[in-house]
Amino acid sequence: MKLTSRAARRISAAAIAGTVILLPAVALASAGPAATAGTPASGARPARLVTAYVVNQGSGTVTPINTATGKPGKAIKVGNSPGAIAITPNGKTAYVVNAGTIFVTGHTVTPIRTATNTALKPIKVGILNVRVGANAIAITPNGETAYVTNSGGNTVTPINTATNTALKAIKVGSEPSAIAITPDGKTAYVTSGRGVVPINTATNTALKAIKVSADTIAITPDGKTAYVTNDANTVIPINTATNTALKAIKVGVGPGAIAITPDGKTAYVASHGSSPTFDGTVTPINTATNKAGKAIKADGGAIAITPDGKTIYVTNGASGTVTPIRAATNTVGKAIKVGSDPVASAITPDGMTAYVASAVSGTVTPINTSTNKAGKAIKVGDFPVSIAITP
Repeated sequence: MKLTSRAARRISAAAIAGTVILLPAVALASAGPAATAGTPASGARPARLVTAYVVNQGSGTVTPINTATGKPGKAIKVGNSPGAIAITPNGKTAYVVNAGTIFVTGHTVTPIRTATNTALKPIKVGILNVRVGANAIAITPNGETAYVTNSGGNTVTPINTATNTALKAIKVGSEPSAIAITPDGKTAYVTSGRGVVPINTATNTALKAIKVSADTIAITPDGKTAYVTNDANTVIPINTATNTALKAIKVGVGPGAIAITPDGKTAYVASHGSSPTFDGTVTPINTATNKAGKAIKADGGAIAITPDGKTIYVTNGASGTVTPIRAATNTVGKAIKVGSDPVASAITPDGMTAYVASAVSGTVTPINTSTNKAGKAIKVGDFPVSIAITP
């Protein structure tokens, strides 16, 4: 199955929503509780265990990967047609959105207990959409609430993570897709047919919609500005203090994924380009001036940024590669060969490894970020579409 450009954009949005918070570096990783972190020095805290969770849409599973060894663990069965995934800030629970099928109900979210890699009871949410990447999930910084966009039901469902129960659905307009939450946790912003809808997370009420065309979204680390891509080949900044749209910024054709550097100084927007060549680009935007810099040649897929902000990795679906971009100069490095149709990526908290999920190949490729060399591909389930890594 080949992704449409719009589907690929929505996958990227879901990934961003789930992994926007980068936490301090760790030493070791694990795919399960049996792994050990070694013997710490006297008085030192034990190293944390870090796992990459890969959502396999075709097989209805999640594959945990031990990032210390690169070994996949036993696949975890979730629901039908899983897509987006997000992990709580404490790393204890991963939430997977299951769209169900056209003929079978099953619009659910499956919590996974990361200590044991076991799936818990599915949580029923609103009507989802079986299109690839059409549903998204984001978790508040305090880890208390997960918000799921119900693209087929025109709502957002809050989930109480302490009890894993769904709360009353919030109406937000037709086909909500991407969602992002401000760093202070006070407001969730949802893109939908009404524009961008802010949700007051204290009361779970939708506020007045910001009337702009909107697809994907990302918020600066200081929480002052949300950046929204749209089909008009622009990015619209939104002042979160007043919930007003600012002047549109021209970018490439077909903008999709957007990610912001940890220092908040630059937003990078990936555009897939126009048919039939799909000559994609990545546009850097100076967030202080909201001016677009010179477009960088890349295919315009998913974006991941290292925690130190020095390197941006962009997936190139057509060529089965990843383009590294040096942030200091906005110059591209040599393309890195991965699997066929890479659609999602995530970087370990220590910044040492980028993991790239390739849908058609059914693999995840680790990339050493210090050398930009690809390691041996890791076989996962059928049609992996998203990936998230524990803090």
